[in-house]
Amino acid sequence: MLLRGILLAVQALQLVRALDLPAGSCAFEENTCGFDSVLAFRPWILNEEGHYIYVDTSFAKQGDKALLLSSDLQAEEWSCLRLVYQIATSSGSPSDPSQLNLYVRFEDESFDRLLWSANEPSDSWLIASLDLQNTSKKFKVLIEGVLGLGNTASIALFEIKMTTGYCIECDFEENHLCGFVNRWNPNVNWFVGGGTSRNSHSVLPQDHTFKNELGHYMYVDSVYIKHFQEVAQLISPMTTAPMSGCLSFYYQLQQGNDNVFSLYSRDVTGLYEEIWKTNSPGNPAWNLAEVEFSAPYPMELIFEVAFNGPKGGYVALDDISFSPVHCQNQTELPFSAIEASCNFEEDLCNFYQDKEGPGWARVKVKPNMYRAGDHTSGLGYYLLANTKFTSQPGYIGRLYGPSLPGNLQYCLRFYYAIYGFLKMSDTLAVYLFEENHVVQEKIWSVLESPRGVWMQAEIAFKKPMPTKVVFMSLCKSFWDCGLVALDDIAIELGSCRSPEKLPPPPGECTFEQDECAFTQERRNRSSWHRRRGETPTSYTGPKGDHTTGVGYYMYIEASHMVYGQKAHLSSGPLRGVAGKHCLAFFYHMYGAGTGLLSVYLKKEGDSGESLLWRRRGEQSISWLRALIEYSCERQHQIIFEAIRGMSIRSDIAIDDVKFQAGPCAEMEDITQQSSGYSEDLNEIEY
Repeated sequence: MLLRGILLAVQALQLVRALDLPAGSCAFEENTCGFDSVLAFRPWILNEEGHYIYVDTSFAKQGDKALLLSSDLQAEEWSCLRLVYQIATSSGSPSDPSQLNLYVRFEDESFDRLLWSANEPSDSWLIASLDLQNTSKKFKVLIEGVLGLGNTASIALFEIKMTTGYCIECDFEENHLCGFVNRWNPNVNWFVGGGTSRNSHSVLPQDHTFKNELGHYMYVDSVYIKHFQEVAQLISPMTTAPMSGCLSFYYQLQQGNDNVFSLYSRDVTGLYEEIWKTNSPGNPAWNLAEVEFSAPYPMELIFEVAFNGPKGGYVALDDISFSPVHCQNQTELPFSAIEASCNFEEDLCNFYQDKEGPGWARVKVKPNMYRAGDHTSGLGYYLLANTKFTSQPGYIGRLYGPSLPGNLQYCLRFYYAIYGFLKMSDTLAVYLFEENHVVQEKIWSVLESPRGVWMQAEIAFKKPMPTKVVFMSLCKSFWDCGLVALDDIAIELGSCRSPEKLPPPPGECTFEQDECAFTQERRNRSSWHRRRGETPTSYTGPKGDHTTGVGYYMYIEASHMVYGQKAHLSSGPLRGVAGKHCLAFFYHMYGAGTGLLSVYLKKEGDSGESLLWRRRGEQSISWLRALIEYSCERQHQIIFEAIRGMSIRSDIAIDDVKFQAGPCAEMEDITQQSSGYSEDLNEIEY
């Protein structure tokens, strides 16, 4: 009877939980709460006894997808989306595991934004916590399950819950503990305190949230300590959206005991940074701590307690919260990535030169067959050092960036191109200049580089004192002087993370990893090809890609085609939405026999395509940017068509394709005055 009573109580709690769930949430007790399976794919099955939905290989096969789509949602305040899930597989580690993806679909975008992905199998339920930035736009949540290899592969969802607030906030009243996890240690661990749990070894406090013994908190006790400096760690969910403000929490230390309570931040590369530490025993009651916390990139919090022996007492933690405003004692101005970056289109931004004289000149080169244009668009401005007016033996040109606050991790990215030097070593170098100590430290320099190709450089650095980035160009002797070009300098907070560790940007394809969602009807020697470096035929094609200079792009190899032969590259299906769309991409059309590059719109149900944009003939030795605005309220595809010209010097390439909602931010006249023919069809309404 007792067991039956417990089961009835659990069922009653689950029913209440299902009724009280906010919009965008579901406990999957009796239905899917407005989440619907997309009919074009495998359905998610509601378990007969409730509690979860699933897809498995009993009714689907490897590679099959099941899509679950929410109703329209809004998050006018910052929200946290929590997903309780399990990915199961047959014994052994499959080479092709099942995968669970979560996308956000905004009402005005033709593509979905990948927010989170997981493929690690588990024999228990796991929790994913995902931050949703506040927005006035309506959106939907799309959950995609892709079955992997194995006869017993399955993916299950136990609960989806969307609540107002930040994912790193927690009062520890719910049994999922807001996604916080204890890093297991044989002797000392974080436990849930309060409620009906008491500990005879320590006089534990009352919960802070409800001020009684029924509430819950986290605590760690030294009673089982066996070694000096035993450490217990409580780890928060990883942030998934940039945030900056004041982190606050309540803690309690048992008086007069030898323990150290610290708070660390840790990024995806494993870099730790201590951001708070107790410096006094505090009150015997709950103490409030406020910490300035900035997470411009994914980061987790680690609450760490170190005990020096079994008499270290206890440490308790409760009511972690976050506010996007600075703490009361914080007066330092936040770092601005915009102020520390520049593409030199309008001016030098916040960069400046030595007072001794102009060393770097802001120039704009008309794209032609001999000199590349800028990196930003192929048509704009960039900086050039060692010009014919300044080139002299022993010449040095210095470009200083704005002052950067100390004790922060930075990532510096910029593009450079080298022309004419016999020896490239140290023709361009980057230094850090500490203003307080008048000290310069070299952190990067050119060793070898393809001539005349825009190359990307990435440098991570951190200094305790305020510092400036200095770009220095050096002309060692009259007989070995050349040109150094610089463009698109960007400084961001955080480590320079490897692109392989990041989800692809929404609506973008750089072709670095693969061809994204682009497809071709047939693949042969006359198709579009993914390539890095120069093309095989001389005097045509790019020397490197646009993204980094050493990455991949898509192109047609004219020597494998005949005059007039076509190659088509089609995007994946794009949703039709009201309003403007913007398609941006870079194209390369260099070679005396260059043919035709066209962009078409193909709407679902139509037999033909509509022309959006076209270029004919040789355009430039540079990568040039194209911006195309169009409207389409039906599902559609974008098709890139390249037609081979009259000779083998007719390679055509594209790179860095990007779809975005709304009108193009910088609609420009990008018609090139060249020997070729071009048509301007930059804005077409359908």
